Amino acid sequence: MPVIDFWYEFASTYSYPAAMRIEALAAAQGVELRWRPFLLGPLFAEQGWRDSPFNVYPVKGRYMWRDLQRLCDALKLPLARPDPFPQNSLLAARVALALPDAKRAAFSRAVYAAEFGQGRTISDPASLAELLRAIGEDAEATLARAQAPDNKAALKAACEQAQALGLPGAPCFVTSDKEVFWGNDRAEQALDWALRL
Repeated sequence: MPVIDFWYEFASTYSYPAAMRIEALAAAQGVELRWRPFLLGPLFAEQGWRDSPFNVYPVKGRYMWRDLQRLCDALKLPLARPDPFPQNSLLAARVALALPDAKRAAFSRAVYAAEFGQGRTISDPASLAELLRAIGEDAEATLARAQAPDNKAALKAACEQAQALGLPGAPCFVTSDKEVFWGNDRAEQALDWALRL
């Protein structure tokens, strides 16, 4: 079965619609999907940014929010701009990585729905605990695993792998031959590529 890695960052705006639609797209094509949370901070730091490029360049930011609204409207997804933007996504990424693969997708979609669908803060352990309980996970145990040294190291390693792959941002789709497709609008192209391998 073809495989594709879905690299996403919880603070990334375009990762929101991608996360809400990629699983159904992959299933329809018969492609195995692996959810790969990571952090954009290290990638941005390499480029000299200490903030989201959508904040660094206001014209791009204004366009992005309008574009995202159109996209969410077309997909029938609610959109509520979180404040502050970008959200601190470190704990959410650690929690996602601490979950078994079977639960990572559901948790990740729940985080995006809370953050960009309702404008909620995602850095608060109590909020993440609520989302974990909603998908049937032991919130306290999962949060403890998320903060364990081995899980922290695993997220750091994931970020280093993202850099080694040359990911330019999030979301990215990476096929088994290491071909990188950047952006929500490249999901279908990435799946088509994966099917050719």
